[in-house]
Amino acid sequence: MTTLVEFLSAYIDTMLAHAILASYLFAIMDERNWHKVKKLPALLLSPLAVCFLTMSLHLGPGAVLIQFYMYSMTALLCCVLWARWAWKIGFWRALSAVSMAGLFQVSLSALSRFLFRNVFVDNERLQFVAVSAVLWFLVLLSTALLYRLRFGYWFRLLLEEGPGQRRTALFFFALACIMEAFFVLQRGLASEYFALYYLLVLVMAGLVVGLVFYLAQWFDASRKMEAQRDIIAQQQLYERELESIRREVRAFRHDYKNLLAGLSQQADEGELDALRAALSELDAGFDRRIGEKIRASTQIGNLRILQVRSLLLSKLSVMAKQGIDCRLEVLYPVEWVGMDVWDFVRCLGILLANAAQAALETDTPWVEIVLLAQGSSVALRVSNPYTGVVDPDNIWTEGFSTKGEGRGLGLPSYQRILEGCPNTATSTSWAGGVFVQELKVEGRP
Repeated sequence: MTTLVEFLSAYIDTMLAHAILASYLFAIMDERNWHKVKKLPALLLSPLAVCFLTMSLHLGPGAVLIQFYMYSMTALLCCVLWARWAWKIGFWRALSAVSMAGLFQVSLSALSRFLFRNVFVDNERLQFVAVSAVLWFLVLLSTALLYRLRFGYWFRLLLEEGPGQRRTALFFFALACIMEAFFVLQRGLASEYFALYYLLVLVMAGLVVGLVFYLAQWFDASRKMEAQRDIIAQQQLYERELESIRREVRAFRHDYKNLLAGLSQQADEGELDALRAALSELDAGFDRRIGEKIRASTQIGNLRILQVRSLLLSKLSVMAKQGIDCRLEVLYPVEWVGMDVWDFVRCLGILLANAAQAALETDTPWVEIVLLAQGSSVALRVSNPYTGVVDPDNIWTEGFSTKGEGRGLGLPSYQRILEGCPNTATSTSWAGGVFVQELKVEGRP
């Protein structure tokens, strides 16, 4: 029967492992707002569950590996549920992050086991203090290095841009299981071979880190290359639209002299009512044929950021085909934005996609886009009609959507992008059947 001292000792060891995993999890999630530290006490339930499972489950000496993996899977599941709750992310994304953090934590556990076997064996208290100090020094050093390399940024980018959240999560889970297998192999390893063994562990961890960087940057480069191709295509579309305006102006100029001749004759004959009607028709015809195109081209022309202009041209074209009335206002030239331009494009794309989806559910769909450069800031406002009920507690939760299963990924991704941009401010409002999202970016790039 397990004594209280044995239970407390097992709980402290397990809690230390969870604390190390949580440290790596913060670095992997690129967490820089430390308010989530307040949620750490809930993670203490995980080592408690593992210790109770240890006390209640005894499969005999021949089932050590089965017990070890059952304890590991229990701890992994508890940590996944905690990460999902703490960061309000989906299960597969949480599994990817916890598996990656677990891989780092297990690589340190191998070192911890070796030190406990060989350092200050005759003095348990001194041994615990010394080993804990070494481990936490390595944890702080490695997490600081991960932050320095922006590993969390690339890891999250891989989760968003990769081939699929489920496949990515299973891939990292398999890597974590392989690292667990390395840890189990240490049990029968002689001390003189530990240096070579741990070198292999470090090489594997380094290869995984390098793989994350490579895959994330490859997907990022592919996305940017596709965006560049889209920019070229949209620029050509923009030039064709300008050419269409020039043709309309030439045609209107050709008819203008005939129209003036008719108006002059009506003025000479004193037909003022007919003259007013003709002028009104002329003005309406100009707006219908040329005026709207000129205004739209002027607004688009004020956007000097090619990536943003390309996205807007593409989105406006799609929304026009869907029957959505698009209103764009860019009153002053917008030449820069004080954040990564690709992150701004992703945010704008998410807001426009959500606005278009909501607008299509109304009888008169419309979307209004306002971009305003003023001083050292750029403000974005996206408005659309909305007939549903907004739940402020859930709209930022991944997977939640009023549009059915498989939706609800946009706004959480939008929020995660902006978490890494401290110079941004957002607001969400809805009143009178209009839903408004605003984003303000301060400073210059």
